[in-house]
Amino acid sequence: MRRLESREDLERLREEALSRQPERFISLGMGTASRAHGAEVVYFALKEEVAKRGLDIPIKATGDHGLCGYAPVMVVYPEGVLYHSVKAQDVPEVVDAVGKGEIVERLLYTDPMTGKTYTYEQDIPFYKKQMRLVLGPMESVEPLSIEDYLCCGGFSALAKALFDMKPEEIIQEVITSGLRGRGGAGFRTGWKWEDAAMRPDPVKYIICNGDEGDPGAYMDRCLLEGLPYEVLEGMIIGAYAVGAHEGFVYVRKEYPLATRNVQEAINTLRELGLLGENILGSGFDFDIQVVRGGGAFVCGESSALIASVEGRVGEPRSKHVHATESGLWGKPTVLNNVETLANVPFIVNKGGEWFASIGTEESKGTKVFSLAGDIYNTGLVEVPMGITLREVVYD
Repeated sequence: MRRLESREDLERLREEALSRQPERFISLGMGTASRAHGAEVVYFALKEEVAKRGLDIPIKATGDHGLCGYAPVMVVYPEGVLYHSVKAQDVPEVVDAVGKGEIVERLLYTDPMTGKTYTYEQDIPFYKKQMRLVLGPMESVEPLSIEDYLCCGGFSALAKALFDMKPEEIIQEVITSGLRGRGGAGFRTGWKWEDAAMRPDPVKYIICNGDEGDPGAYMDRCLLEGLPYEVLEGMIIGAYAVGAHEGFVYVRKEYPLATRNVQEAINTLRELGLLGENILGSGFDFDIQVVRGGGAFVCGESSALIASVEGRVGEPRSKHVHATESGLWGKPTVLNNVETLANVPFIVNKGGEWFASIGTEESKGTKVFSLAGDIYNTGLVEVPMGITLREVVYD
């Protein structure tokens, strides 16, 4: 893969990728939840069956589609026909139906409340009532396919930030957006970035906190597994905005697939020149390392996390000083949650005012929730801020 030396090189690669993108393909959720339900077996059965029949239908192994309790879930594009709870023995029938343009009705989703069966994903109430922003590309992007991510507009926000905006303009857009931290106390992201950017120290760091430890929570895991480039793009933009040249993705120890995908995505970005020295010929240098979590719940707390990255025991300390003043190795440090960073490319591309038009007066944008427990539709949902918990759980 050739190194990208300019913005024009990036756009040429995007055009090449778009020219190769298939209109017709099968998307199969292959995140941790799906693999636990046998998605890998289904994936290899699909590949074998399609090859045996000589069909030109690519199989995309993507992140989890959201309906994790019904995994393995597959969607046939461009129609958007959704099948759930697919087994290896169902594959010949599914492939036969895809080839003939028919439907396997017994594998369609049936609403457990109404008994109504839905053919198309976009009509299923579970999806219809969501606003999938950061999760939007999940079903059409293979996690490690840079071409897939480029076809969804990937790294256009980074190019815009590097060549069309000054660091302070990026921070102002994030302030205007009203984006709050998605993993902690909801502190305004723009204010945190502004504070770090004002520090005169030439050495600064940015850390992506992927150490979610709440029982039943898997929002960050799914983003790191399924859309690592989206998170990394937001992280690079944040680094440019605050003047950091080194970053760390701190991933929970119990997330091996997320760790692998993020590391491989970083390797690809280095090879392309989207990480490292002189990114896209902009003069900006930045690189990222992956750090495995300390294996303790408390390591998700900011001061404990920083201690863990430094190689010390992950124990919280009194926060008399903010990390933006003295964080990692005593240097100004921005610490953002996975989902927070995943929102940044959308804010840069569409503007802070656009983002601020979603949600409530005090909380802007969308929020990803993981639904678990004694409910019909367990999985991931992304909804506008301000929606009631009753709607999330019952509707």
